[in-house]
Amino acid sequence: MVMTSEREPDVFGAISHPARRRMLDLLVEAERSVNTIAGEFQMSRPAVSQHLRILLNAGLVSEQRHGRERHYRLVPGGLAPVRDWMAHYEQFWDERFRRLQELLAKRKPE
Repeated sequence: MVMTSEREPDVFGAISHPARRRMLDLLVEAERSVNTIAGEFQMSRPAVSQHLRILLNAGLVSEQRHGRERHYRLVPGGLAPVRDWMAHYEQFWDERFRRLQELLAKRKPE
């Protein structure tokens, strides 16, 4: 067995915090600087940077330097593990909705 030092990105851990989910929501709209992102939160800029670092390490955002500023952009493909996990449960909901639809179709109008 070969051991590697690389670990899978912790996407679920990264999106577990409401502030990080809000940061992703902001980045859906456009690339933003750390200062612009920090302006949307009531926390220190270093705290925002820590949250962004977690998102970066999870592969959910990319970082680019523009002069002295760091800009962040959403990497939608990083959410693939979440999408894949949710897809497994879609069949559960699809079946439930199908049964509900059949039940409602059988029900006579009162």
